[in-house]
Amino acid sequence: MRILRHYVEFPAVLRGGVVALGNFDGVHLGHQKVIGTARSLAAAKGIAGGVMSFEPHPREVFNPGAATFRLTPFRTKSRLIESLGPDFLLMQRFDREFAAHTAEDFVLQVLMAGLGVVHVVVGYDYVFGRGRAGNVDLLRAMADRCGFGVTCIDPALAEDGFVYSSTRIREALVSGRPRDAARLLGRNWEIEGRVEHGDKRGRTIGFPTANIELAEYLHPAAGVYAVMAGIDRGGATEWRPGVANFGKRPTFDDRDVLLEVHLFDFDGDLYGRHLRVGLVDYLRPERKFSDLEALKTQIEEDCQAARQLLAVNGAR
Repeated sequence: MRILRHYVEFPAVLRGGVVALGNFDGVHLGHQKVIGTARSLAAAKGIAGGVMSFEPHPREVFNPGAATFRLTPFRTKSRLIESLGPDFLLMQRFDREFAAHTAEDFVLQVLMAGLGVVHVVVGYDYVFGRGRAGNVDLLRAMADRCGFGVTCIDPALAEDGFVYSSTRIREALVSGRPRDAARLLGRNWEIEGRVEHGDKRGRTIGFPTANIELAEYLHPAAGVYAVMAGIDRGGATEWRPGVANFGKRPTFDDRDVLLEVHLFDFDGDLYGRHLRVGLVDYLRPERKFSDLEALKTQIEEDCQAARQLLAVNGAR
């Protein structure tokens, strides 16, 4: 999959294709249906099929001081979209200049002059252009005038009858319900990043941890989770079960929010390695302990609970 950052001077070999349009934060099952439809249409026509998304997220541009909310920052979203098999991903740089395009300009300048689209695929709630003035009806009207096709994907429903939604996934995660989030995503929600040096307190009580800063990621509910952690082995990912704490570690009066991951039966150096941490289930809220011995006892109980849970249903 080729990754491009601007619609101007778009490669000739990729022009005239089918393009899935959307932000796709989370790349949940509804998003996957949009992208999969574009890929299938492109294959049937024998032309390029790709995805156009935006980076940074428009909310970050218009509300830079807001709390972190991303389900899938750039690297994660790119990897997930690549796994769906498109020929290209145009991760268009989104800034106030780009946001000034009217809906009509977006169609004429970006989709037609820039990408030369033959067909586009969107979700039922797709909006575009300055002030989010464009919708699916306007897109179809302009497509008729400009000579390209439009496929709009109807709302995809989860087993509980609700529409697949990035908002619902965020709500599940901040409420300590990672299994509900996984049902909408089609996989465990993951936090990924490089393992950083910490204060090494975990080693002193027999539970060494790999520490990851959340950066752009949404903050899930503070507490302890059963996890599956993927270690980057240079082209392959080694998955290990474990337990993780997300929060401020109140026993030590720390203030920085951190994800600390303890891998079961692992004795190796993870510093500097890229780690993917999938939240499988929520075990308990974060709390303050009277001393290190009480903390150690609780961690032992957490590890036992996580091992049992993951042995039954923690497989990816």
